[in-house]
Amino acid sequence: MTKKDNAIQALKFAAFSASAGIIQVVAFTLLNELLPQTESTNAVAQWFFNSEYGASYLVALICSVLWNFTFNRKFTFKSATNIPVAMLKVFGFYCVFTPVSVVLGELVAQRTTWEFAEYIILGVTMITNMVTEFLFCRFFVYKDSMNTAEKKKEASDVR
Repeated sequence: MTKKDNAIQALKFAAFSASAGIIQVVAFTLLNELLPQTESTNAVAQWFFNSEYGASYLVALICSVLWNFTFNRKFTFKSATNIPVAMLKVFGFYCVFTPVSVVLGELVAQRTTWEFAEYIILGVTMITNMVTEFLFCRFFVYKDSMNTAEKKKEASDVR
């Protein structure tokens, strides 16, 4: 790929990530502002409804990842690779990224007194996510399959 191709690819990834970011912010805000505080004997329910940051972030992140994966595979990396394999690789990335970002985000949220700390934490986490996921997808998930969807389409058009 040329420098121009790489730049266009990075810009496309950033644009789709921005759209996924909008989905993530909207989902996070709805959950963060509208989930009622509740008392429960179930530890998971207690955490989900009463956490400062983690539960809302986790649900919003899942919505964002599904959106981002779908569009970046098709339009940014133009990959005809096996979708379940690519999705498993991205899932592996999030098996590391998600616990780290949830725990660190929750720790910071519990220790700050800023009025909108959870939104600042979300923004920093989203930027970190975008950069690290781009590098992971570019150099691991789609390394050998970029632009194969175009080649596959051209081969079928020749027939």
